[in-house]
Amino acid sequence: MPAISFQSVSKIYSPTRKQTGPVVRALDGVSFDIQQGEFFGLLGPNGAGKTSLISILAGLSRASSGRVLVHGSDVVTDYANARRKLGVVPQELVFDPFFTVREALRIQSGYFGIKKNDAWIDELLDSLGLADKANANMRQLSGGMKRRVLVAQALVHKPQVIVLDEPTAGVDVELRQTLWQFIAKLNKQGSTVLLTTHYLEEAEALCSRIAMLKQGRMVALAQTSELLKAASSNVLRFKIDSDLPAHLAAKARITGRIVQFPAHNAHEIEQYLVAVREAGLVAEDVEIRKADLEDVFLEVMAEKVGTSQFFDGASPESSAPAGQSAARETTSVGSAAS
Repeated sequence: MPAISFQSVSKIYSPTRKQTGPVVRALDGVSFDIQQGEFFGLLGPNGAGKTSLISILAGLSRASSGRVLVHGSDVVTDYANARRKLGVVPQELVFDPFFTVREALRIQSGYFGIKKNDAWIDELLDSLGLADKANANMRQLSGGMKRRVLVAQALVHKPQVIVLDEPTAGVDVELRQTLWQFIAKLNKQGSTVLLTTHYLEEAEALCSRIAMLKQGRMVALAQTSELLKAASSNVLRFKIDSDLPAHLAAKARITGRIVQFPAHNAHEIEQYLVAVREAGLVAEDVEIRKADLEDVFLEVMAEKVGTSQFFDGASPESSAPAGQSAARETTSVGSAAS
């Protein structure tokens, strides 16, 4: 039995009587299972449907069609059991300003009918670096500390499934390391983890399997290792002090001084470097690296919805249409694209 099963889930927002505009399809027939004990990543750009899917899973919203099951419990028809099996850390900082941290966790325990939970609460406080804040009022905490409390509240009833919706957004490095160490420990003990994040290096390091959403539809689903293998190129990376010519910049990923080009072979790497020299620029700190999850993500998002081959380990190269060579042809990079 899967820990979570999304079965043809769609979510449609129709305009109200006072509104005009088209129907918005936030989710369009999303289907996949998350197995027990998995550390699963759900990725996508803003507006892809990630939060809509999490909201339906958590019971905050209802699907227009389809079903969602948590360890076999339907989130609509068997909502009480489904909620007990879930612990959700939301994106937003939500807290009750009238209670201390310990009181908030005791009250959260009570929502699930759990009494005398202080031993587990103490472990959560210690593991999340909140022990010295146990008797502090929630209003007195920094944003990072409040987010730690949200994590503790989600875990206080020892759920079988942990859902983390952007848990490290805007928090410091110390909290990230503390959080991931603790969540990884729970995952090793058998908890299932569903993570949504825009920090792709975290997803690459933590998640064994990843799904990607775009425009409400699933465009990739595979083991993380298989997604990385399916990347179409290595990456040429260097630094420059001036702007690239427009025809080169159009092919590059540029962050400040750092320039990155997808490079399928040694000939392309040489062509890029020659083109940079011919433009009168000096490339510094030149390196060639393997494609990472961010490179794969950008490649998948650049494809038209419905054409991605990033499913179950299949790569675009191995599934090229008839008449199209699996080995990509090298194009000239020293001149503008025709």
